[in-house]
Amino acid sequence: MRLTRRGLLTAGVAALAVPAVPAVPAARAAPAADLQPYASYWYPDSLPTGSPAPGVTWRSLRSWAPESDVDLPFNRATVPLAARFASPPVNATARTGQARVCALAAFAHTAGNPSQGSPTADYYALTHWAYLDELVFWGGSSGEGLILAPNAPVVDAAHRNGVPVLGTVFLPPAAYGGQLRWTRELVCRGADGGFPLADQLIRVARAYGFDGWFVNAETGGGDAALGADMRDFLAHLRAHGKGLRVTWYDALAVSGDVSWQNELNDHNSPFFRAADSMFLNFNWSRAGLASSGALAERLGRGRYELWAGIDVEANGWDTRVDWDAIVPADRPHATSYGFYRPEWTWTSLPAGGRTPAAFHARDDRFWSGPAVDPSAPAAGPWRAPAASVADRSTLTALPFATTFNTGHGLGWYEHGKVLSESPWNHLGLQDRLPGRRWVIRTTGARPVVGFDFADAWRGGTSLLVEGPLAAPTTVELFTARLPLPRTAVVELAHRTDPGSAGVRVELLVSPEPGRFVPVPACTLPAGGRGWTTARLRVGALLPGRTGRTIHALGIRLTAPDGGVVRWRLGHLAVRDTAAPGPAAPARPATVTLAAARPNGDGTAALRLLWSPGARRARPVRHYELHQVLPGGGRRFLGGTCGHAYYVPALRRTGGEAVTRVDVRAVDELYVSSAPARVSFRWSIPSS
Repeated sequence: MRLTRRGLLTAGVAALAVPAVPAVPAARAAPAADLQPYASYWYPDSLPTGSPAPGVTWRSLRSWAPESDVDLPFNRATVPLAARFASPPVNATARTGQARVCALAAFAHTAGNPSQGSPTADYYALTHWAYLDELVFWGGSSGEGLILAPNAPVVDAAHRNGVPVLGTVFLPPAAYGGQLRWTRELVCRGADGGFPLADQLIRVARAYGFDGWFVNAETGGGDAALGADMRDFLAHLRAHGKGLRVTWYDALAVSGDVSWQNELNDHNSPFFRAADSMFLNFNWSRAGLASSGALAERLGRGRYELWAGIDVEANGWDTRVDWDAIVPADRPHATSYGFYRPEWTWTSLPAGGRTPAAFHARDDRFWSGPAVDPSAPAAGPWRAPAASVADRSTLTALPFATTFNTGHGLGWYEHGKVLSESPWNHLGLQDRLPGRRWVIRTTGARPVVGFDFADAWRGGTSLLVEGPLAAPTTVELFTARLPLPRTAVVELAHRTDPGSAGVRVELLVSPEPGRFVPVPACTLPAGGRGWTTARLRVGALLPGRTGRTIHALGIRLTAPDGGVVRWRLGHLAVRDTAAPGPAAPARPATVTLAAARPNGDGTAALRLLWSPGARRARPVRHYELHQVLPGGGRRFLGGTCGHAYYVPALRRTGGEAVTRVDVRAVDELYVSSAPARVSFRWSIPSS
């Protein structure tokens, strides 16, 4: 049964529910089903009676071991959690050090969620990491599994932007298949008084590379002994996890039965004290949040360790919220807050209308406000996070580069050329993107700025500025704390589209907060003549001593002869030309064809494994795989931050007997290594 939380509320059950999200298209034909890796999910110990539905695999967490998990290489996140900082807020109402934002988001159903993306651009490609403090990979159901580990692409994208990701432990209400025995199994003590399944949760998080667990116990019928066991279970998980986060959902009370409090009080504070934070149920009140914050501080904890739940699954920005109860403008914020199902910006699009561009336009409005301008968030019933919470950035070290890749696309581009015309999604390939969308300053009409999927320099997206530029127009892109040595250069690959007016382009560099210095890049003629790259010696051009810092980056566009401009920015990089080291990352170690299977349609599914190259080489951002075509061309197959990849459908070209696949390491500046090669012979037997 796939019901939404709204359906549960209608039924009078105040509980989180099974995710209702669009199905992800199958990545392969049925014969290769045993090769396709999926995001992992488990029951605590015993399995349901009967048989699982097609496409569902029942597993026990108690019996899981990393050495026997054949899908682990495909599910392991590898990007470390980046440090980040908050620049001075871009508007007068956003604050640092107060309310934070958590999100419970379902990227797909619990079962059948591919580990490494899928061949569709119709996907919840979350990009507004700048306002998030914690992401919960939401899911779980009584018919599929109750414990859900985040897949690697989501974790890698979040970590690149400094956001920790939690897996979900969901013990559903009995009305939706929950069984109290699963709760008791989860918190069952071992012979030494410890909690074996808490230790298993720790092992899973360490092996998979994510940051902790969101624990949501909603199966009723327990007693005070069970409540005490759950409290001690959380404390064990937190203490032995050594840095893993534990967030508790306000459902189970210390009595052992389910009783949503909608505030922090004596009925649930023992769980809060055992965990790192608590997600308060959605029916909170202004007085309840005030008293919750005060109690948290009396307990020696912070009031911003409480998330006031906001259910946006059904109505998105039309959800009624008493914002002044959480983030009042005239006094300190009461608590933090947490969105339940912000992927509404994607799921609520009409069937056939869920284009990537339509999704990002809606998502920008959700996080930045109706005006899509965080420097002047519009007043109204919806108070977007940009209006209250200071954005944060991870741009602190050189080199920095972005191709404005959002993690999904309608094709794949390299140096402006199409290497695949197939749609795709893989959040691990997402770049660091502008956190403030969009701060545009002009005395003329405001142009439209956003991510565009019709053309790109690299990946699947470019940044498009479109409109009549009656006056010079500034688009602020990144806040930063990047060092600015005299040998620093900035490179940008850009172009105008056919039919565009000519445009003069200047890079804006902020050597101190609030002040931009323009650096001329070039003037592009009208009509569009393809991609061009400008290389600007900003370190030598800007005056000052050593030890300087770039605090922000932007661009200024002027249409000297007037007219409508369509200007794209496809690549932006800052690097130190004096930095020592090799010119490219080391190639991967030997690539192994771990398994192969024909799909029955002339294609084949492959599992490929490799090891990283030399340790002293340049750090690797991710790996990319290409099929080598007869005649020497290449077809993009996919990419990953890890050391394993599943190719769902390798296409035979020209009746060749052997197809070669190249795996390349790619560094932070998108410089590729020499390829490591593996060959696939098409005469494999059918099975």
